[in-house]
Amino acid sequence: MTSSDTSRNSQPVLRDFCLSVAFLLAITGRPIDSAAGELKAAVAANFSGVANHLGVAFNSATGHRVRFSFGSTGQLYAKIVQGAPFDVFLSADQARAQAAVDEGWAISGSQFTYATGRIVLYSRIPGLRLDAESLRTAPLQQIAIANPITAPYGAAAVQVMRALGVLERFEDKLVRGVNITQTYQFVATGNAEIGFVALSQVSRESSGSRWIVPHKFHRAIAQDAVLLVGGSSNAAARDFLAFLRGSEAQELVEQHGYGTKG
Repeated sequence: MTSSDTSRNSQPVLRDFCLSVAFLLAITGRPIDSAAGELKAAVAANFSGVANHLGVAFNSATGHRVRFSFGSTGQLYAKIVQGAPFDVFLSADQARAQAAVDEGWAISGSQFTYATGRIVLYSRIPGLRLDAESLRTAPLQQIAIANPITAPYGAAAVQVMRALGVLERFEDKLVRGVNITQTYQFVATGNAEIGFVALSQVSRESSGSRWIVPHKFHRAIAQDAVLLVGGSSNAAARDFLAFLRGSEAQELVEQHGYGTKG
């Protein structure tokens, strides 16, 4: 076979390859990323619903894959300190994200607010009156909160009850979840009639009763993200944090009951 024959035979193969690439570009809207990577993200439990949607959108936009580990902020921070191989940390507060920077676990300058949370008093029972006055006067019942030591939403629940003067009233009736996910499950299954949960957990539910607690009763729940030292050389980790700042991610975050203005 002559060199000219080889050249002619290779032309259809090259043409088919180029057509395949063009087709992939057309259906995905992005180039094939031979350097697509993976990152491990430690994420506050309250953010689990939207995080999974963000992971899909991020993969579609970049080709990178995110592996999420969910838990209370305090538990996740303890794992980071113990050397867990996370690349990024999405805290449910600002304090532990800042501590990660101050204590050398996260990269200085990487911290930013990715969401602001709202706390809700919720019951699966429809038509139930839930507000400040009902907490003061209604018959005592079990009330679920997240662990206030490890979960920022639990700390916010305590702040609300203290501000309303009912903390002592409910002290013996508190059912504490290890994180906000378990707290919601207590209420959703009827193990507690009412509970303080994240608005994001009930924002798409049409049943039940709820009271969105006014900001004046608790400190703002600003949720910060940081790039951990272990992820400093991981391009996928840096890209994920950049994606979180973008309009597509912010729209998803807002659709799930969060604010995005730090």
